[in-house]
Amino acid sequence: MRTEYKIFAGVAVFLFGAAVVYGFYTHGATGHLEWIGTVALILSGLLCSMCGGFFWFVARRIDLRPEDREDGEIAEGAGEIGFFSPGSYWPFGIALSATVAGLGLVFWMWWLLALGLIMVIVASSAMIFEYYTGTRHPAEH
Repeated sequence: MRTEYKIFAGVAVFLFGAAVVYGFYTHGATGHLEWIGTVALILSGLLCSMCGGFFWFVARRIDLRPEDREDGEIAEGAGEIGFFSPGSYWPFGIALSATVAGLGLVFWMWWLLALGLIMVIVASSAMIFEYYTGTRHPAEH
C-alpha cells in the first residue's frame, strides 16, 4: 500500500501545482481567473489526496507486502488473492439505471430522476446480495 499512496500523493501535488499555474496563467492572459479549469484541477487534487490518504491509513495498519519491500520476491505474492465474480449482469443494470437517472437530471424530469435513483438502489442491492440468495447461493447441507 505504500507504493499506492505515494503515487496518489504525487499526482495530487502535481494537480495542485497545475491549478496554481493554470490560475496565474489565465489571470495574466485574460485579466480574469478562469474558474472552471481551476476548480476542476483543485477538486481532482482533493480526490487524489483522499485516495492517497486512504491508502496511507491502510498501509499503517497492515504488514508490508512483498511489493512494498526492497527484498521482496515475486514468489512471495503467490497464492489466493481473493474472490472475483466470474460473471454478473448487475453492473449492466446499474449502468442502465444510472443512465435513466442521468436523463431525468438533464431534462429535469423529477419522476424519471426518482425512478432512476430507485432503480440504482435496487440494482446495486441486487449485486451486493447476489451470492447470498438465488441460484448462486451455496447449498446448505
